[in-house]
Amino acid sequence: MGKNKSGDGLAQGVHLNQARASIRQALSQYGHRHMRSLPVQPELDLLKSVLDKLDNTVIRIAVFGLVSRGKSAVLNALLGEKILQTGPIHGVTQWPRSVRWTDGGGGRVQVELIDTPGLDEIAGQVRSDMAQQVAQQSDLILFVVAGDITRTEYDALLELQQAQKPLILVFNKIDLYPEQDLEAIYRKLQQLGGVWSMPCPSGQEHAEDAGGTGGNLLTRNEIVRVAAAPMSRQVRVELPDGTVSYEWETPPSQVDELRQKIIDLLNREGRSLLALNALVQAREAETSIARKTVEYRSEQGEELIWKFARYKAIAVAVNPIALLDIMGGAVTDLALIRELGKLYNLPMTNYTASKLWKTIVFSSGGLMLGELGSSLLFGLGKTTAAVTGATAITAFGGAAIAQACLAGYGAYKVGTAAQVYLEQGCTWGPLGANTVIKSILDRVDSNTILYRLRQELFH
Repeated sequence: MGKNKSGDGLAQGVHLNQARASIRQALSQYGHRHMRSLPVQPELDLLKSVLDKLDNTVIRIAVFGLVSRGKSAVLNALLGEKILQTGPIHGVTQWPRSVRWTDGGGGRVQVELIDTPGLDEIAGQVRSDMAQQVAQQSDLILFVVAGDITRTEYDALLELQQAQKPLILVFNKIDLYPEQDLEAIYRKLQQLGGVWSMPCPSGQEHAEDAGGTGGNLLTRNEIVRVAAAPMSRQVRVELPDGTVSYEWETPPSQVDELRQKIIDLLNREGRSLLALNALVQAREAETSIARKTVEYRSEQGEELIWKFARYKAIAVAVNPIALLDIMGGAVTDLALIRELGKLYNLPMTNYTASKLWKTIVFSSGGLMLGELGSSLLFGLGKTTAAVTGATAITAFGGAAIAQACLAGYGAYKVGTAAQVYLEQGCTWGPLGANTVIKSILDRVDSNTILYRLRQELFH
């Protein structure tokens, strides 16, 4: 089992290949000419973009935070040079900007660092849309704070968590705090893993005052202290001749812990993380394509379901052999599922259709199982009536009508349930996005950052 864990380099390569195969299959299935009449080009473009990102093994790390928390300074410190503009002006960064981090990937992956505007300097909906768009395109999020977390920062953290991406909280400007205050603030930040899981009361400024219990927003291992651009300080210089002067000295940045944490994470699970995030994006694109397709052909789908319901009802009603009723009904349901797949131009193999039929039967709360039992009971009644001759024609007719009604209703339920599945993009097929995501997450170690995503991705 150890060789299948996400930290294994071979396993990470397998995860990348699985993700590539899944997305290529989706492009093949959804990119044919039958889909050109549907408004799905944005989804197809997204699938192509995600596949290109996988092929080039590009990991994107986005940095968020409020104005003046030192987001750009943190990135400059990681890069080892001042590439991104910083300064005392409110909101120096006006739009997302990405730079290549050559030291971050260790040769296995390429790393892009994305700087973003302060989350409190642009209008609420614009801010939210920008943050969500950048977060969705990223594989890892750094959230920079510079002391006690405010209500705005707490709300932003909750919004970013919805992107279902790993997140590291970066406590910047630690050089500005006395040791005692620094430790007190750090302990409060660590409480994000426990009591800060409830929303803050209205008007409350600091999130640490909000009580509550629940799931972890962060763990202690996901909080790192840094001083990206330490303040210059005056130092006393005494020369050999006794002359004393004072000079301003700028201490070096303190980001080694953050740099090492990121590099270790990328080495241990970077390619698996890249594969997982690509599959999540692909799943959303496929679901959107399928939903649009089903909506576009909803009337044709309804007609097809009712047609098969009538066929099934008539066939079951006139057939005198009980066992053939059950077998014929199941075959009709499978044919209906396949025809719906063809109508919507969505993937539906015989294997997938049979698997879906079983899922519908056993998840219908006993309704479909009741149909099968009733079909057997009424079928036996018809068989007995047929054997006894013309005197039992009334019994045969009554059983046939009752069985036909049940069979037709069962076909309708199968058809509508299959539509729901098709609207989800058939992502549970052998190479479906959900199937591959589950395969990856089932094999991650409990001490990895991917492990925390399991519940969020399949809640």
